[in-house]
Amino acid sequence: MEKENLKQKEKLNVRELTLSNGMSFPSDAELIMMILGSGTKQTPIEYLAGKVLSAIERTNPPELISELLKIEGIGSSKALMIAASLELGRRLNRQPQGSVNKPTDIIPFVQHYAMRSAEHFLVVSLNGAREILSVHVICVGAANMAVVRPRDVFCEPIKEHASAIVLCHNHPSGMCHPSPTDISTTEDLVQVAGLLGIAVLDHIILTRHGYYSLLEHNELPVF
Repeated sequence: MEKENLKQKEKLNVRELTLSNGMSFPSDAELIMMILGSGTKQTPIEYLAGKVLSAIERTNPPELISELLKIEGIGSSKALMIAASLELGRRLNRQPQGSVNKPTDIIPFVQHYAMRSAEHFLVVSLNGAREILSVHVICVGAANMAVVRPRDVFCEPIKEHASAIVLCHNHPSGMCHPSPTDISTTEDLVQVAGLLGIAVLDHIILTRHGYYSLLEHNELPVF
């Protein structure tokens, strides 16, 4: 009983501190805790929030609800509540048309992945007017190594009739320069893109301290 009261007090403290300090104060997991409101008898809210955050980080929006429903303690109401919160945030923070004048203009849309502890490989789809159509997580790597398959990279851009893409991934190590694997992967994807008639505008590496653009360093392969 005392342990349960302590958890309740900690939850209230997060709410009170958020009210005092603003919405930038709580961690991602604490934001999810406030959305969920409570856990279950079998699953404490802290554990539940961690599972939900993990699902959000590795899943693209169209598949999120089905992934959330796989978590014990998350029913359809909570899954919809989480998905609705994320969608509203995306809509309200979307820049007008998400227009890209140069490839690095997409950085504000993906910068938050720089804080991830695992490597995330992303593809940003663009239409002919260089407006952002979508940002998709292609894979989440283990041991700081993302395994990238061309069919996964180009699946959504083809569906969206994208005319161009920007490749992007984070380096959890903090090293901003591309590895030999990064270069060879980019070469493979640029070659496939050429066959599909899709332009690869850049490959951007994100870290907590900055970014590295292959285009800006004249390292983007041309076929």
